[in-house]
Amino acid sequence: MRIVVLGGTGNFGARICRALAADPALEVIPASRHHAPQLDLASPDFPGKLKRLAPQLLIHCAGPFQDQDYRAVEAAIAAGAHYLDLADGRDFVARFAAHADAQARAAKVLAISGASTLPALSSAVVDDLARRFGTIDEIRIAIAPGQRAPRGAATIAGVFSYAGKPFKRLREGLWSDAWGWQDLRRVRFSGVGTRLGGACDVPDLELLPARYPGVRTVEFHAALELAVEQRALWLAAGLRRVGLPLPIERWARPLDRLASMLAVFGSERGAMLVIVAGARPDGSRARLEWHLTAEANHGPEIPCMAAILLARKLARGEIAARGAFACMGFLTLAEFEPELARWQMTTAVEEYPA
Repeated sequence: MRIVVLGGTGNFGARICRALAADPALEVIPASRHHAPQLDLASPDFPGKLKRLAPQLLIHCAGPFQDQDYRAVEAAIAAGAHYLDLADGRDFVARFAAHADAQARAAKVLAISGASTLPALSSAVVDDLARRFGTIDEIRIAIAPGQRAPRGAATIAGVFSYAGKPFKRLREGLWSDAWGWQDLRRVRFSGVGTRLGGACDVPDLELLPARYPGVRTVEFHAALELAVEQRALWLAAGLRRVGLPLPIERWARPLDRLASMLAVFGSERGAMLVIVAGARPDGSRARLEWHLTAEANHGPEIPCMAAILLARKLARGEIAARGAFACMGFLTLAEFEPELARWQMTTAVEEYPA
């Protein structure tokens, strides 16, 4: 299979290219604006250049996705190629299927958005834990990156773009307003400890209530390792919330440099937490917590895993579906586990009464 990786020299794209290039059945072509073959998503000739590369699969890693349109998937479909992206923008992923499904089905290709930590891995964990319940009331997800882990300006721009901006989340059965990087709360991560987390606008907030119609609360928080950074971001988000036009996302590069300067005060350890609470088939209530711990700055490998696994499955002809979808239900937690083990990541499930 011939695979073009858009953004293939970036923080996540380079990791995906290295992993896939180890498979002799795959021909991997890293492409970006600055390295040959040059592919600029904003260029009018992007569709033509992509088609001339004759890909069978396009993997789109060139974020941030929060303000992108769907020209990449449209170009992939026009070239007769399957498509995967690492999008984490809520609207981008949630509206993806409605925009691209008819075109993908007509071209007999598969297009998947959100082949990353959210919602690919997060939903796989929820699906696995949900098997132990009769009904689910709450889903809570949190991520805690290590301070020393490489980030990339595009990642920072994406996650900071909604700081201080309102978004809807389901809480106790009602859709209510939350604001990006506000709602600070302490979150406990096994193997890492307790960190302050801020509310973030992610695809799961919209996709999981649709996947689990009875759920009453779905929340997501991100917890930076250094509390001083978390509080500073909370303050900046609060100022923007009350009307001060702070272009935080435009400061992505200097903020990335500042975070790197503060790395001496942090660690190489990151974590992820997924909590599912509800009633078991016998009526007893329980809360299950899935904890992941990543050492040695291996955390950035996690957002790449779903795209790597799906590319391999497509190359082997193991996915029959055609059309456009958010990345839920295409991978199981069991399929992720060998990749997690490859990077010496540990997972555990803890059970408590709800």
